[in-house]
Amino acid sequence: MNPLEHQLQYPFNDTLPAAGTSIEVAPGIRWVRLPLPFALDHINVWLMRDTYEGRDGWTVVDCGVARDEVMGMWEQVFANELDGLPVVRVIVTHMHPDHIGLAHWLTEKWNAPLQMTMTDFVVAQLYCGADSGGGGERLARHFERHGMTNPEDLDGVRKRKSYYSQLVPKVPSSFIRIVDNDIVTIGGHDWQVIIGYGHAPEHASFYSKSLNVVISGDMVLPRISTNVSVNSEEPQGNALQDYLDSLSRYADVPDDALTLPSHGRPFVGIHTRIQQQHDHHAEHLARVLTACAEPKSAFDIVPVLFKRKLDLHQMTFALGESIAHLHMLMYAGRAKRITGDDGVIRFQAV
Repeated sequence: MNPLEHQLQYPFNDTLPAAGTSIEVAPGIRWVRLPLPFALDHINVWLMRDTYEGRDGWTVVDCGVARDEVMGMWEQVFANELDGLPVVRVIVTHMHPDHIGLAHWLTEKWNAPLQMTMTDFVVAQLYCGADSGGGGERLARHFERHGMTNPEDLDGVRKRKSYYSQLVPKVPSSFIRIVDNDIVTIGGHDWQVIIGYGHAPEHASFYSKSLNVVISGDMVLPRISTNVSVNSEEPQGNALQDYLDSLSRYADVPDDALTLPSHGRPFVGIHTRIQQQHDHHAEHLARVLTACAEPKSAFDIVPVLFKRKLDLHQMTFALGESIAHLHMLMYAGRAKRITGDDGVIRFQAV
């Protein structure tokens, strides 16, 4: 455990749900962990006892990726953890593959509606059928402009054009829209929708005052820093500023609320963790600004922010995050953007 984790409380200590099982974390809320085929090897999903449109059953929050082993694990959950009741609704926090990947399967299997934000629903549909979402020619050109010039790296990015669609082969054809400050009633408890930006186009978290529980999705994670990237669809974006600004939307959540994150263990101390995130990015911004005493591309900045060796999958996140730090400095007037004769974008401190 790193020192920052010692500042948080973990009510369940090191206890984790075994494969295909659940742990009750609050009245009517069960925790399930599903595997991911990445270094970040799991996602937490939440089963919430509910009555929806007259049907008794469970609302599922987030879905896992579309892989046979994940579907098999869900089948174990259906058989053993739902008390013989159906899934009556599927809620997705955002459009990343580990969250929406099996939404189509769950909604079709249980004849259950999907509920999520409009922006993320539309972007998920776009990514299923376009050259985007983690690879392809457009992302390769985006990264090349920011200093990734090695032909092998660029070819690897191009070959990932089906990255998203392999994990999210289909998106449900319809959904029920949620927006900021909506109240979603689940199991007789009102949950306030908290919309955040920077990590995903329109990420939804949920806070229940009566239960003193917040489902934070990927916006607030206990152990790792949420990835915040500038992507090829919005190449001028200020994603890191958007993300940090969004954290203020959790101001009304008590610090003793139980936080249910998408990765890592449930914890208490959300405002402590939010301050840690502000401190983390302030430190990174200072390091990036120092490195930019002379013009640097975002690719040059990757080793300033990430000291470990990165594979191509990790590099796509790291380079996007490097651009996000540079853009925040640029929009704050602390760095200027220079396009060289070679077509590469570089940034220099001012």
